[in-house]
Amino acid sequence: MEKALYLLAELSDRDFDWLLTAGEMQSVPVGKALICEGETINAVYLVMTGRLSVTVKALANREIARLSSGEVVGEMSFLDDRAPSATVTALDDSLVWAINRSKLALKLSQDKAFAANFYHALAVWLSHRLRGTISRLGYSYGYGKDLPDGSEAQDDASDSRPKANPKARPSTPDNLAIARIRLDWLLSRMKDTH
Repeated sequence: MEKALYLLAELSDRDFDWLLTAGEMQSVPVGKALICEGETINAVYLVMTGRLSVTVKALANREIARLSSGEVVGEMSFLDDRAPSATVTALDDSLVWAINRSKLALKLSQDKAFAANFYHALAVWLSHRLRGTISRLGYSYGYGKDLPDGSEAQDDASDSRPKANPKARPSTPDNLAIARIRLDWLLSRMKDTH
């Protein structure tokens, strides 16, 4: 659920309202592929209910991840304008909130504040995910750990660079609380209409 929280924490109330009006709910029956590896997609999806499996052909269609409520899917293809690198298939009857790629691209080109918030949220999330991947591969760079180039990593607390305003960071408790409320509200709205 973290990815959606990062996104929803960054958006203003006006941006969140746009997300609600621009998107539409779609049903994804069990066994159906929401995204097929190598095939162009025309939306970014927020998983509302259900579970989805992520598989990759290069690994003999082995499952590499499971997604559930609150996950964002299709953002990588949206960002780099390339076909998806994995297949996402419903393990349960699922509901997703689909935001049309063209609508989203137009909004991002016309609304610079929305674009800044949207791209910042995705950048923070992708950084978080990359750190998690690196950690799972056995590389945990922290205080006193050697980096591959032989230098020593520093603890984040020792970083003396100026910090951004905490109100602007999606990881602050206040912003994440608002994001959780938004996601819960969106989930309840979708359940009521479906």
